[in-house]
Amino acid sequence: MSSSRSHPYPLGVSLVEGSANVAVYSETADAVEVCIFHGDQESRVELKERTGHVFHGIVPGMGVGTRYGLRVHGRWDPAAGLRHNPNKVLLDPYATAIEGDYEWGPSVFAQSLDDPLVMDETDDAASVPRCVVTSPDFDWSGDQPPGTPLSESVIYETHVKGFTKLHPEVPEQLRGTYLGLAHPAAIEHLTRLGVTAVELMPVHQFVQDNHLLEKGLSNYWGYNSIGFFAPHGAYSAGGDDGGQVDEFKRMVRDLHAAGIEVILDVVYNHTAEGNHLGPTLSFKGIDNAAYYRLVDGDPASYFDTTGTGNSLNVGHPAALRLIMDSLRYWVTEMHVDGFRFDLATTLTRQDGSAELHSAFLTLAEQDPVLASVKMIAEPWDTAGYQLGGFPATWSEWNGKFRDDVRDFWNGADNVLGTLSQRVLGSPDVYEASRRSPLSSVNFVTAHDGFTLVDLTSYEHKHNEANGEDNNDGEDDNRSTNCGVEGPTDDPEVNARRRAQRKNFMATLLLSAGVPMILGGDELGRTQGGNNNAYCQDNEISWFDWEHVDEDMLQFTADLVRLRRDNRALRPDWYRQAPSTGAADTVLVVRSDGQPFKPEDWENPDVRSVTFVLAHEGGDTFALLLNSADNGVEFQVPDAPDEPWRLVASSDEEQSADRAHTTLILGGRTFTLLRSARSGS
Repeated sequence: MSSSRSHPYPLGVSLVEGSANVAVYSETADAVEVCIFHGDQESRVELKERTGHVFHGIVPGMGVGTRYGLRVHGRWDPAAGLRHNPNKVLLDPYATAIEGDYEWGPSVFAQSLDDPLVMDETDDAASVPRCVVTSPDFDWSGDQPPGTPLSESVIYETHVKGFTKLHPEVPEQLRGTYLGLAHPAAIEHLTRLGVTAVELMPVHQFVQDNHLLEKGLSNYWGYNSIGFFAPHGAYSAGGDDGGQVDEFKRMVRDLHAAGIEVILDVVYNHTAEGNHLGPTLSFKGIDNAAYYRLVDGDPASYFDTTGTGNSLNVGHPAALRLIMDSLRYWVTEMHVDGFRFDLATTLTRQDGSAELHSAFLTLAEQDPVLASVKMIAEPWDTAGYQLGGFPATWSEWNGKFRDDVRDFWNGADNVLGTLSQRVLGSPDVYEASRRSPLSSVNFVTAHDGFTLVDLTSYEHKHNEANGEDNNDGEDDNRSTNCGVEGPTDDPEVNARRRAQRKNFMATLLLSAGVPMILGGDELGRTQGGNNNAYCQDNEISWFDWEHVDEDMLQFTADLVRLRRDNRALRPDWYRQAPSTGAADTVLVVRSDGQPFKPEDWENPDVRSVTFVLAHEGGDTFALLLNSADNGVEFQVPDAPDEPWRLVASSDEEQSADRAHTTLILGGRTFTLLRSARSGS
């Protein structure tokens, strides 16, 4: 880029020799100033050129390490949706690093706290973070994205800080950071477990909520984004002065070297600026109506389908460009391998209702950069549920899998039919639109809700530590305490809990689709019954490496390895053209080995099922599930090759020393049998 004249694109800061090109989109601003900070000293440079709705200019002396912000001049008229206030230093929406935190007080609000229609004229420069100019240079030599097919993927949802904060083998200065996650001790656990990807909870720069800080709490999960190009600075071992960018890249490079993909949980549906009573940190003061959906007929108010106070305006080119530019940046510059879109349904509401052919989905679908990465939707928001409503190239968090699997193992009536649909990849959701089971990201537990230990130890949430009188969090958890609420020394209760945890994990890893393990479930992690630990940046949420359930860890790792090595356990029923010779088959029968009759599926006394899973040329498996309280006799269908042998079970009475044709499967247990290929 020539340093003699400025350019309207790309937006944000682009380095040129001895200076920088700065470009900012605003349809409604009258003027935009770049504020350069040297400690407490501020100098300003106006962007005097304008192309279309982009203000741009060359800022002399601006380079790597420069701290800066924006002041945007224009009309203040909230009733008309206009919230320009040059007394506020705003974050550049395209900043690649952000330094510092907000000092909460009246100055960070563009409006008077006494009257939201009146402009606050207090200067907030001393109370807000700075953008930091970073260098795009990094040694990516040797980096090779793993490119793991969905059919071979096992996703591990985790938190950058919580995963290593208490890890004794990670150096203390690296714990809870990007470099901590990249440490050999952390990677060794992931490779032992056999997962193929980490799905990181939000790492975009996010804001700490004042109401939490006042309670002595903090936003741990991070679903409060403000910088869509900036890795969160607090996760950097070296501080937030710009080095967080290189640290994030090193993490990705080291995980790739271990064969592990990096998927980001991204929050493009809303920002930390809240509603009309919220602070003005960036987008509100730059171009409020371009970046946010405002209420028709009442542009002083924000249209909200996220439960946070605002929703990004995916019907406007500026907001769409921001999202698409951000996604491409994280793929091309940060080398990530995919995205999980929080409340993805909001991104399809360009005109209010969810649309498969929305502008966002259309742009994402045709983008050549995004074509190579995994796209995963959380297919709902506060206004609707859209499971099965995303393009065929996307996968979706399958909430039906979670609910039906929990109901089945907890002994609910009349769920055997829906449970069978989930094990087979949810064809009732995807088959009609010719989508494969790989459209379904299966999970039993996730960050939002009980851990697996708590799912089998608590019937009620225990969120008192959140400071909301236990009123926050989901009440319908589909959980069981197996007879005692919380920890117990009762051996029978603990045995039932162990069996249930194995039932859930086995159903997850042996079902068609893409399994996602909640990080820590393999370790026996508990949150003490807290099912909404979004504000618990402490031992409630951090992984406890001193008390690892070694039996559960080995059980999980063995099943992941079994799934990886046997095509029959990770089928794609819908890519079976005869010419491929890759025939996946499944037989679903009753416990007596006979085919199901229509009335069996509605019989509340039928709580057991056998799935015989085969792939041409490979071993065959029989998955036996019994959710009845009592033992059930199973007649196993004839073995196609070698006799049936036990592979895994939650029933401690099962024996691996004999061939199986019939067996009594204990109440609330599963068993997996294998018929090996002759000669294998």
